[in-house]
Amino acid sequence: MLRAVIFDMDGVIIDSEPMHNKAYNDMFNEIGIDVSTELYESFTGQSTINICKRLCDHFKLVHAPETLVFIKRKHYNRFFESNSDLTLIDGALDLIKDYHNNGLKLVLASSAAMMSIEQIFDRFDLDKYFITKFSGGDLKQSKPHPEIFIKAAEATGFTNKECMVIEDSTNGIEAAKAAHIFCVGYDSFHSKNQDYSKANMVIKNFEEITYSKINKLFL
Repeated sequence: MLRAVIFDMDGVIIDSEPMHNKAYNDMFNEIGIDVSTELYESFTGQSTINICKRLCDHFKLVHAPETLVFIKRKHYNRFFESNSDLTLIDGALDLIKDYHNNGLKLVLASSAAMMSIEQIFDRFDLDKYFITKFSGGDLKQSKPHPEIFIKAAEATGFTNKECMVIEDSTNGIEAAKAAHIFCVGYDSFHSKNQDYSKANMVIKNFEEITYSKINKLFL
């Protein structure tokens, strides 16, 4: 029986990718590196600190990864505070309410920094639906490592077989599978060139996984 759902945030609950993309590119320009589209897309689903560590290694930078994180967050915060048009992804709030009203425990497991998570949750009043939130930036490992989903499942008090993950990235899906948790791959226009082949099921609309529909798969 399905008892808990673990949500990714960026690309699943909110389309913050354009802001992240702009912030990263402004950071790339500020430190003087040219990041290919292929390399950038491979970052999807990973924490900022791990992305910055990869950049330092790849480009042999003299900067500390933490310096890159600071620069990126500086740009992101400016965009976030000035973006009054920022909205949740279509159907995301309805799905969250549907699961919550049917007694499922909801957990947020995002590679975003906790500061960014709190900004989104505060703006859209999401805390009342979720029992807890995890940031990949606070953990030792980053997606595709399963650490964040293992901890998220433990927080629900249920077994991994009673949990479900909703992810939009290759790294996130691989992390969910490595944690042995049923994974729904959300294939939307917000996510570019991601691999959904390892997901248990792939959707393009949240109507496909309302509680009445998805719960049947866990009976």
